[in-house]
Parts: sequence; C-alpha cells; structure tokens
Amino acid sequence: MTKWLGRIGFALLVIVLVAFIGLATWEPFWAKRDDVALPDRTYEAEISRDEFGVPHIYGKTDADVAYGVAVAHSEDDFFTLQDVIAMSRGRYGAIAGQDGAAFDYAYHLLDARGTAEESYPQLPEDTRALFDAYATGLNDYARQHPGEVKLGNLFPIDGVDVAAGFALRQPFFFGLANIIGPLVEGEELRPEFGPPIPTGNGEDTPDIEPAKVIRDDAPAPPEQARAWPLPWGEDGALAGSNAFAVRPEKSGGPTILVSNSHQPWRGGVAWYELVVESEEGWHYAGANFPGSPFPFLGHNEHLGWTNTVNTPDMVDVYKLVMNDDGTQYRIGNQWRDLEERTVTLPVKLGPITLPIRRTVYRSVHGPVIRNDKGYFAVRYGGIGNLGQLDAYYRLNKAESLEEFQSILARMDIPSTNFIYGDEAGNIAYVYNAALPDRVKGYDWRKVLPGDDPKAIWSGPVAYEELPKYVNPASGWLYNSNNTPFTAAGAGSDLSPEDFAPELGVELKQTNRSRRAWKLMSEAELLDRATLEKIKYDTGYQREGYVARLWDELAALDLSDDAELARARDMLMGWDFTADNVGEADALALLMIREFMSASYQNKPWPDARAELAKQVAHLTKYFGRIDPPMSDLLRLRQGDVDLPLDGGSDTLRASTLWDVDEDGRLSVRHGDSFIQWAEWLPGKRVSSRSIQPYGAATTRPASPHYTDQATLFVQHRLKPVHFWREDVLANAKRRYTVGHTPAR
Repeated sequence: MTKWLGRIGFALLVIVLVAFIGLATWEPFWAKRDDVALPDRTYEAEISRDEFGVPHIYGKTDADVAYGVAVAHSEDDFFTLQDVIAMSRGRYGAIAGQDGAAFDYAYHLLDARGTAEESYPQLPEDTRALFDAYATGLNDYARQHPGEVKLGNLFPIDGVDVAAGFALRQPFFFGLANIIGPLVEGEELRPEFGPPIPTGNGEDTPDIEPAKVIRDDAPAPPEQARAWPLPWGEDGALAGSNAFAVRPEKSGGPTILVSNSHQPWRGGVAWYELVVESEEGWHYAGANFPGSPFPFLGHNEHLGWTNTVNTPDMVDVYKLVMNDDGTQYRIGNQWRDLEERTVTLPVKLGPITLPIRRTVYRSVHGPVIRNDKGYFAVRYGGIGNLGQLDAYYRLNKAESLEEFQSILARMDIPSTNFIYGDEAGNIAYVYNAALPDRVKGYDWRKVLPGDDPKAIWSGPVAYEELPKYVNPASGWLYNSNNTPFTAAGAGSDLSPEDFAPELGVELKQTNRSRRAWKLMSEAELLDRATLEKIKYDTGYQREGYVARLWDELAALDLSDDAELARARDMLMGWDFTADNVGEADALALLMIREFMSASYQNKPWPDARAELAKQVAHLTKYFGRIDPPMSDLLRLRQGDVDLPLDGGSDTLRASTLWDVDEDGRLSVRHGDSFIQWAEWLPGKRVSSRSIQPYGAATTRPASPHYTDQATLFVQHRLKPVHFWREDVLANAKRRYTVGHTPAR
C-alpha cells in the first residue's frame, strides 16, 4: 500500500512539474510565426551623437534614416521599445502581467492587427518603406543583443507590426479609455448635459467638459464581462501640454514656436529627442514616441509645429438590440450576425504565464462590449483609418503653411491640436480632430439606439468646419488643453456660437489656460525673455476648481482642531504660486492635486476637511512640520540624481503627477517633458533649443546620458539643438555607421 501511495505521489509530482514547465514555456512557442515579410534591401545610416547623446541620424534615403532611428533609439531605450512592440503584437501581458493584459485586451477589442493589415497595403510605397526599414533596425538590434531581449519570439517584426501599434494607441489620445473602461466594468451609463457657453475672455468657462459615460457605483458585472483596467487611464495622463506661437511683429524679431509637451517621463509615450536628415529632403528636429520611425513634433528648415491633446466628443456609444440567444443584433428591419472571436491573453504570474481566454465582439458600429446591462457598441473618430502613418511623414517634409494645411485637411490624424510657426512669419492653430459627421436629430451625448442605421456616421466632417486660427490680429496663439475658443486674446478669439454643437468641441478651461491667456494678453511685447517667464510661470488663478476649494476651506469650522486651523489659515494667506518661496507652497501643492483630478476627470469631489487632514498628517509624519520648503517635497529623481522641482499639477511650469517615495518625498513622473524653443529670424536660418527631464538614455543607468540634462531642466535652462550639418559635425562626440545587408 505504501508503495502504491508513493507511486501516486510521484505521478502527481510529475504532472505538476509538467504543468509548471508548460505554463512557463508555452507563450513564446504559441507566439512563433513564419509570416514576417521584409524587403530584400540594404540600409546604411550615420549616427552622430552630441554632448548630450542626442542622435543626429543621416542617410542617403529616408528609409536609411528610419533604419538608423530604430537602431539609435534601441541603443538608448530598447527596454521600452520592446514593451511597445509587445503591445503591438498583443503580448504585453507576458511581460507586465495583469497590467499588460489590459493593453492586450484593448488590442484585440479594437482589432488593431486587423486595421493594420487592411490599411498597410494602401499606404504609399515610400511610407511603407519607412516602416519596413524601422522594423528591420529593431530586428537587427535584437539579433545583435540577445541578452537584452525580454520575450522569446518577439522578433522579428515587420512594418505591419509597427503599424498595429499606431492602431492601438491613437484612439486613447482623445479619451477612449474613459468610455471603454466603465463599459467593460459594467458601470452605470447616464447622459450628461452640455456645459455653459464661454464668454470668450477665458474667465467664466467651465473647468471640465461633461463626459458621455460617468462612473457611478454599480454592481459588479458578470465574470465573463470583466477585464482589467484599460490602458491610458488616469495614470496615463495624456491630457497635458502647453504650446505658444508668436509672430515677428509681436516678438520684436523672430517667429517663435514653443513646444512644451507634458508626457510621462518614462514608458511608451515618453518623448525621445532626435534629428533626422536624408539626401531625399527629409530634415527635421524634434521628438517621437517609442515605436515611431519619424518625429511627431518639432521643426524643419521652413516650418514647425507642436501638439497639445484636445478632447472633443469623438466617441459614440450604441446599445444594441439583440436576439434572444445574443448571436444577432438588429439594424433597421434586418438582423445581422454579431462577430464573435475568442482571444488568448498571456498573463505573466511569477515564473509562469497563464493563458486567459476572453471573447471580443464586433458590429458594424465598431467594437462591442458585453456587460450585465447589455451589449454596447463603440464608434470613434478615425476608426479604421491609419492614414496618419503617411500624414506625419508628409508633415515632416512640408515647406509652407499651404502645404501643411493641405496635409491636415486629409483628416488622417484623428486628434491633437496643432500650433504652427514658419520662416515667413506665419503662425496658426488648428483644432485638429476627425470629428464624426453626425446628423442632426440625436442627442449625441446620450447612449444611442443601436438599431437605427441613421445614427451610424461614416466619416469625419470637412477640414473647413474645424476651429482654426491663422495670423490672428493679436500676434500670438497658445493652447493649454483648453477650449479652442480662448487662444489668441480678446478680439481675436473664435466664438463657439459659430460652430455646430454636433461637432462636440470641448469648452473646458485649465488653470494653465487662464494663466496663459491673462499673461499673454497683458504683455506689450512677447520677446524671448517675456515668453520664458510665461512658460515657466508657477501661478494659479483663484478660479474654477481652485476657487471652489479655497472657498470650501474658508468655510470650514475647525474650532475643534487647532492644527488643522493653523494649516487652513496658512493656506488662506498663500500667494497662489508654486515657486518654492512661500511657507504654504508644499501644503497647497498636495491639496490641489486631488481636486484638480476630480474636476478634470469627473471623479467625486473630495471632502476638503478630510483632504486637509490627510496632507497635514503626511507633512507632519515625514517632515515634522506643515510648512517645509516645497523644494524638499517635490523632487526630480533618477538613479543617484535627486533635485528640487517647482511648479504644480496645473501650472504652466508643470509637475503634474508623482509617486510618493518611502521618505515621503514626491518623485515627479509626469509634467514638463520635452521642451523645444524654435525661432526664425527674418533672412536667417532656423535655430532651436531643447531640454528633457533626464537625458537621452532614460533606461541605461550606465550611460553618461542617463541624467545629464536634469540639472539644466530644474534650472529652467535649454541646450542647443544641432540642426545644421556643420553644427552636427562640429559638436559630434561620437560618429558611427550602422547598416543592414540582407542574408544571401
């Protein structure tokens, strides 16, 4: 009997061991494929790195340069590039576990791969050549550095894989996660009512634009409907940036274009600075995201632009009318089969990877989410269109305002504001968005009838219908993620009454917008020195959510708590600047963050007393006082670098999001990121300066460029951009050639 028990125990041990080995090894074999197709061609690029390690990539052809972009970026941040490629193949969960599986679920839900496979062959040949070359560069780096590869069979990839990454990421820039997230979680949907019309002076507009989907307390949906939190939610924070453009008449000299993007400082949407130049006329200085062969913002010889996130109502939700067994939905008087597909999400859990099965649905409207309230289809601007892969490439090579606008007029870039300047002295602001061409007769803020074919729009409105400014009388333009109806000052601002409500243009204001509008309106001259003061301004206007918070603090009865009363009195005397000077700066910084978040993200408004008590407790615990210098609290930290920062969550000098470290300090991870300042003086060549929070090699601790820009960044200083060939060669600290020769 003992012998038999021993044999059974041994057999069970073998079964467990086999199961463990299977779960530890199945994913790379399951993901292996033989359909990667790349052109049989040679690439060669020269990479010149300046004193800060910023790469200038030069090649005979544009494709040569794209190959070099992939290699240079891999040298600096292959860690992040692999994450982006894993997302682009629906395998990020095998790297990042449950959090990564959220991206993979979105990948399948939005059919990113299907969109890429359908769209890629329709792109112009030279655009496809760019993406194929970029994929080849990533493949070569992975092959030459096998010890850095995180995931088996992640490489090789091709241009379609890179394109699939664009298809996955682009809808989340205008807030798709804020719609899909509640639907996936089965949270309550309810209509919102439109915001009040702004006065046009930047003073009385609302702080938020109502969302179509509001998160309410709701019962948990059935298990089959649940997924994980979707990507690019609150912590993704893709809702920040400032941009400024000034005409020569207002600057007293050059056309000025200031790009002041607010992005995460690490990860898949962190900026990477580069300069590209080819003998085919591609010459551009700016920054891209991991996974892109070209810069998304910056300047060429003739013109430049920068982007800020806009949040128009570009997403519509339809409740489907289903048959009894949930296999068909009704459109008009017809029943159609609901597309249904089961997908496998790899979810890393310690040493094993679990294969989690999920079902995704699709209708003619778009992706469908099933929860305990029914089946909901989602349709969004730019759905199924990957024309931006070509549009950004053409913008990089545009030479005039007319050409620039003709490319935007294709409506291929689904969202983001464009603020523009050029050598001819022109400035412009285009509220760019592939706004759905909605018919009248529906309340598009509500959940729409899924069985009404007239409610399904087929494409975007015409470019002519978008709000836009060209050379306003004020001589300046700005955007700080606010309504386009405050952009150029009194007498130059557009009126919301001139635009149809069906367009869904946001009416929100940010504190940054209020400050920029006020300071730029007051300036007689917007020269470099004046504009720098505005860009690095740390002030808050006592308006909107800030005014509401301070009014609530003033009304609190704190007679029962002397410590809270002293803290409140200190806040009442605050000068509303997060400049590291006032005794209340640290406490105000902590207080404002949650109320700003509640206001902009439609979250419940915090209790002022409870929040005050929380932040007082934090400062007392870690600093032994409620009035420490804000510079002791707010820090730029990377490796051994630990520097003081200024600015707040919604100031023009932005320190937006942070992690609370073990010592109670706030380690900023999102805010002012890539800053570029470009100027065109009449009759002279373009010049520019730039800065990043850390350095060119943000995930390479051994690199001298891991943190070498940090000190300049905290000191509000910029470094030169070496755009022109002679400057590149004169300042090159390292020059080398990279290339690819096909195997014969």
